[in-house]
Amino acid sequence: MTASATLPVPAAPPVRRPGRPRAAGHDERILTAAVALLDRGEDITVSRVVEVSGVSRAAIYRRWPSLPDLVAAALDQGREPYEISTEGDLLENLLAALSPTAHPAGRDYPERRFRLRLRLAMSDRRIAQAYWRSHVARRRSALVAVLRAGIDRGELRDDLDVESSIDLVNGVFYYQYVVRGVSLTDPDAIERCREAVRTAWRGMLAEPR
Repeated sequence: MTASATLPVPAAPPVRRPGRPRAAGHDERILTAAVALLDRGEDITVSRVVEVSGVSRAAIYRRWPSLPDLVAAALDQGREPYEISTEGDLLENLLAALSPTAHPAGRDYPERRFRLRLRLAMSDRRIAQAYWRSHVARRRSALVAVLRAGIDRGELRDDLDVESSIDLVNGVFYYQYVVRGVSLTDPDAIERCREAVRTAWRGMLAEPR
């Protein structure tokens, strides 16, 4: 058979998933409505989100499997991901990245929403778990990377429990918010956090200095 006798194979038609296609813009409208309800101090219910957003109940559940998942997504609006350099002095890189002036929770993420997230998470474990699953677990990747780099360099203990170490470091900052009730723009609070992170880091070192 010659090349001229070869017939082109028709492209397969795109496979459509069952159900109606997702309308463009619905995700933003739903989240905007949920955030507006949060910022006004209202409880988020599916009925209120439908009313404020103009999006159907079915469309909401096609995007979020449960109301806690939607609340978690609304609470995270305005947060910004961050990276920590794995070059040079890892401890200084970590301290710089955790500084509130380096990467605040987000320019559009007010402190009152952060405190609301804490309150809702403590009052409803489903929201806390949804927030962890959808948002927090992914944002820990920068901390994981810097600790792994320290282990690979031989600077940090090779038996270091990375997840527990991250909990320890993050817990320093949450303690200031939740227990002391201060803002992390307070110079004394910032210095307490920095010194606590240095203390934790010394416990992670492969060899005492």
